[in-house]
Amino acid sequence: MGADWLSAVYRAIQSEHWRSRYRQFDETPIDYLEPGSGQAQTGYLWASNIPGGTVIYQWRAGRDVGGIVELFGSSGPAACTIQCDGYEAYPAWARNNPHIVLAGCHAHLRRKFFEVQEQDPKLVAWILRQIGHLYGIERLLREAKAGPALREAVRAPQGRMIQWRLKALIDRLALRAILPKSKLGKAIHYAARQWSKLEVYLGDGQIEIDNNLVENAIRPTKLGAKNWLFIGCREAGKRAAILYTIVENCRRLGLGTREYLEDVLTRLPAMMESEVVTLTPANWLRARQGKQIWKAA
Repeated sequence: MGADWLSAVYRAIQSEHWRSRYRQFDETPIDYLEPGSGQAQTGYLWASNIPGGTVIYQWRAGRDVGGIVELFGSSGPAACTIQCDGYEAYPAWARNNPHIVLAGCHAHLRRKFFEVQEQDPKLVAWILRQIGHLYGIERLLREAKAGPALREAVRAPQGRMIQWRLKALIDRLALRAILPKSKLGKAIHYAARQWSKLEVYLGDGQIEIDNNLVENAIRPTKLGAKNWLFIGCREAGKRAAILYTIVENCRRLGLGTREYLEDVLTRLPAMMESEVVTLTPANWLRARQGKQIWKAA
């Protein structure tokens, strides 16, 4: 099958992620059929995204810490920053890997408070306005095409002051008699638990303010699931992860997926494993552009 041949290309992209010092993680449920079970089971497609770079998907039957472990390969994690949501498996895993830094997601923080506006409109409006100011800084940095050094220099004085104001309020609210099981109470305690992670991006210009890029990478898989409903079996989940990885990386680079696959699948059978790295979508595109420049000269 095509996915079996493309697994070598998939592994080449995967090794790039294992070496990366900054990645974004997310996972999404995908139903699959297990022969003899009599009903669909729930598996998970895990995604690892390098902002401005590649994305890989990895299939796993569960949502436990093992999904995170597998995203690092058999050699285990090198020192890096992982940006993720508030799912408890991430801090549970990171506690046993002290060289890993977890960065939080302001989009999740904003969403938590946006959903509880009716409980205290004035209070929540102020919180959302402060978060909006943080995003305003990021918008200006994007418009200026700022690199990591400039992003860090601008965030340090401007963003940190806003974060301090927000933290001071969150700390006070956490001590108030707000029912912890109410929607507002849950939003406040979520913010308090995540705060140290939410401040990580201020000290590192490479880190994004949120995890939206990896969530955007997950979205096509959810749209696909609405059409095909479930994956045929566990093994089919692994093949789906390979195919999604190849197609999504082609899409990011503006490659015609059909043209890429026809060329790669024709050449793969005659190649050695060490040569396969030249066929990742990014390297394939560079080679194609190099030939065009040579012909033009």
